[in-house]
Amino acid sequence: MKILIVSDTHRQNGNLCQAIIDEGPIDMLIHLGDLEGSEDYIQNIAGCPVEMVSGNNDFFSRLPREKEIHLGKYRAMLTHGHYYQVSLGTEYLEEEARIRGVDIVMFGHIHRPVLDIENGLTILNPGSISYPRQEGRQPSYIVMEIDGAGEVHYDIKYLKKKF
Repeated sequence: MKILIVSDTHRQNGNLCQAIIDEGPIDMLIHLGDLEGSEDYIQNIAGCPVEMVSGNNDFFSRLPREKEIHLGKYRAMLTHGHYYQVSLGTEYLEEEARIRGVDIVMFGHIHRPVLDIENGLTILNPGSISYPRQEGRQPSYIVMEIDGAGEVHYDIKYLKKKF
């Protein structure tokens, strides 16, 4: 199973379209918020099931603030992260994930990729595919693959800058 994980597109969907083309075919798309009204558009271009949560800029969205889903044998919590003060660190988010007993917690909001695997919990952020903030400012996303044995693998990917 191949899952494309993105966040913080902020209604600028060109890079998302490129990532879908570059990574296709995918089995699922996960968007971790700040779609800004692009829910239907993203659903239409994905070509696969889509899971989405709302972000701090999704003012009129009917998307849930967070959700838990199963990905193979793994339980995952999806959130934008702003309710857990992720701009200051992931401590509150990690605490909530451990209380819920999830294996993976995915968040957005900070526009920088994170992949931290520690003590049975994976904390990940794909960064922003539209407005990256990490050094080098390359649009980023994560590809999550669950192999035939049911084990998970992650790859932080970067789109090439177009000039």
